[in-house]
Amino acid sequence: MSGDDLKTQLTGLSREGVLYRCVSGKGAERVLECKACAHRCKISPGQRGLCCMRRNEGGKLMVPWGYVSGLACDPVEKKPFYHFLPGKDALSFGMLGCNFHCQFCQNWTSSQTLRDPEATACPKKCQPEEIISMAMQYEAPIIASTYNEPLITSEWGVDVFKLAKKKNLFTCYVSNGYATREVLEYMAPYMDAMNVDLKCFTEDGYRKLGGRLEPVLETIRNLWKMKKWVEVITLIVPGFNDSKEELEKMAEFMVSVSPSIPWHVTAYHQQYKYSSRFKVTPPNKIAEAVEIGRQAGIKYVYGGNILDMGQYENTFCHKCGSTLIKRRGFQIVHNAVQSGHCGNCSSVIPGIWQTAER
Repeated sequence: MSGDDLKTQLTGLSREGVLYRCVSGKGAERVLECKACAHRCKISPGQRGLCCMRRNEGGKLMVPWGYVSGLACDPVEKKPFYHFLPGKDALSFGMLGCNFHCQFCQNWTSSQTLRDPEATACPKKCQPEEIISMAMQYEAPIIASTYNEPLITSEWGVDVFKLAKKKNLFTCYVSNGYATREVLEYMAPYMDAMNVDLKCFTEDGYRKLGGRLEPVLETIRNLWKMKKWVEVITLIVPGFNDSKEELEKMAEFMVSVSPSIPWHVTAYHQQYKYSSRFKVTPPNKIAEAVEIGRQAGIKYVYGGNILDMGQYENTFCHKCGSTLIKRRGFQIVHNAVQSGHCGNCSSVIPGIWQTAER
């Protein structure tokens, strides 16, 4: 499908959003500020925001609605969430587009739509009811907005999550965290958890990806203050964000918010435009990052995206050291968490452990 054909199709799969305000002009000539992400794009009539998906049509902000680019049932560990209903399935859905342009994106065929002509993912018409019906069919207690950047499709996310809540399902975002306070407050009544991608810890690094560091840090702080369950992931890319100093700064920041937030440090596999520039992350670098997190005081640090990481995949009690959850990849081999407590010493283990928890 050509770029123009896809634009036309996506135009028909949209409706007026709510996360915006007028900053100047009247009627069809209004200039709009989008509040879905920290770019806060000022969008003139006929133009699109940096995400390429939110557009000003006659003085109204039109946003994605009524389709998915991906819909699948995955283990929640794949998101990754390790303290959020471990062993359960998440019905995952995604749309198209992103507010970043990471050169090492693992989902670039959907995230870089309309920005990169080689991004070939296409929309498939879908209603919120169909997503919830599929979750019920597969007995998946979690609905996850993922694959692309869900912040830029938050109106759609809320409509799906509202129906999920009527069925007592849990809901989550897998996001780069480049949020505004407004979008977090908009999602808060309907969202239980977010996995935030802390991509690096330098302004220069974030500029290369198309953003800034501070809004991501503020998102993590705000989510924790709002009592949403948070887990953080960092893709360790050799030569980009893998220095000992940078990893230490990430770990120190996380402890400053809460040492109870799990940190996933995962291996980069050659993808997209950096496929020939950067090498696959070696296991010893993941092990180093895990140890840095633990030494900083993070209670739960996990290594992933490499087979057979052994102890680095497991959950240990932060008090007595007992092995609470033993994993092999996305599979739970053993789970000794009992109603959110250590089965050995009864210490509280932060997270959401049972479908009855609200």
